[in-house]
Amino acid sequence: MNREPSIGFVSLGCPKALVDSEHILTRLRAEGYAIAPSYEAADLVVVNTCGFIDAAVTESLDAIGEALDANGRVIVTGCLGAKDHVVRDLHPRVLAVTGPHACEAVMDAIHVHLPRPHDPFLDLLPPQGVKLTPQHYAYLKIAEGCNHRCAFCIIPQLRGDLVSRPVGEVLQEAEMLAQAGVKELLIISQDTSAYGVDVRYRTGFWNGRPLKTHLTPLAAALGELGVWVRLHYVYPYPHVDELIPLMAEGRLLPYLDVPLQHASPRILKAMKRPANRDDTLERIRRWRAICPDLILRSTFIVGFPGETEDDFGQLLDFLSEAQLDRVGCFTYSPVKGAPANALPDPIPEAIKQERQARLMALQAAISAERLRARIGQILTVLVDAIDEEEGMAIARSTADAPEIDGQVYVEDGAQLPVGAFAQVRIVDADEHDLYADLLNTH
Repeated sequence: MNREPSIGFVSLGCPKALVDSEHILTRLRAEGYAIAPSYEAADLVVVNTCGFIDAAVTESLDAIGEALDANGRVIVTGCLGAKDHVVRDLHPRVLAVTGPHACEAVMDAIHVHLPRPHDPFLDLLPPQGVKLTPQHYAYLKIAEGCNHRCAFCIIPQLRGDLVSRPVGEVLQEAEMLAQAGVKELLIISQDTSAYGVDVRYRTGFWNGRPLKTHLTPLAAALGELGVWVRLHYVYPYPHVDELIPLMAEGRLLPYLDVPLQHASPRILKAMKRPANRDDTLERIRRWRAICPDLILRSTFIVGFPGETEDDFGQLLDFLSEAQLDRVGCFTYSPVKGAPANALPDPIPEAIKQERQARLMALQAAISAERLRARIGQILTVLVDAIDEEEGMAIARSTADAPEIDGQVYVEDGAQLPVGAFAQVRIVDADEHDLYADLLNTH
């Protein structure tokens, strides 16, 4: 009996790239291909690359080289694939190179180099497709590309301008995921708040019901599915104010990931960022007045060309005033093709590192204080894993996105099923995580 043709798969980069990988894997399984657990077991290997910063480019090129050495038959896709010559100059033996969100092109290349099986085995494919995340949460991508032209970023060059998915298609996928047992949907795109701009918010349909292609009605509809709905990469535009009452009502998680990047007006202008420090602070105050439980996450860049000590001081002052719950900080890294590379007054690496350390020390104190305020509270958490040795569950609250935020360590929770909700009482906290006693599950 002939075995199924087998594909090895390497997925690198951000959650948006991970969703692309899921779509390709879903198509592969639908067409009857097997997914190989190792290079040696694969007839062909697909590498989904990242090409955003230099470190990611290096990681992607190394992964391609490793796949070529171990298997010899490699197809490259993803953001680095948009720079075909970069891949082929170093690895001329690759079979094909495609760009990001190019599922059809990847499948075409696979069909050429490893023809599809005669029987597609459609009945073996779950309706939600193949997922690389645990069964209890999933990323849901609502758009591709970006209309912004931030000076430090080449995402529009790699992934193109904003292209919103049809609202009915998004909700149908969300509904299938919920029916398959997913407990948490993480909504992602490059600029989630811009959803629908490219199609002028045209009306679509879900289950025969008209809905505008706009973030607010989409979020409200997602909130009807009975699962946690968490929003990522939301710019602080005025219409985002409409989401906060939905959070206060419990229809969305009271959580926003807002990529602010800086607070100095001069640096924001140099970055070509659509933000204003005072407007942002006022908006945060209004949001918290409506939804006191709101958790705010953001990321910042320090050491951008021309950043003075005064500019950096304005960023620290902003953090002290904004009291954000979760903060990530990156030192500026020149990206080939980004306009910021031409800016004068680059910042020495030692100063970048020193500023990053100072920012994170300030944020650690803010985070520790905000987490200490939760001691004594009763929270609902979602169990991600079990630590058998310590006899505890590792879970997340509504305040915690997977992999980037903190965790809730639940004492005596080793018997909890992964993917279950539980009620806990918070008994301790540190700079990042909470510690809890188990009350009950549901």
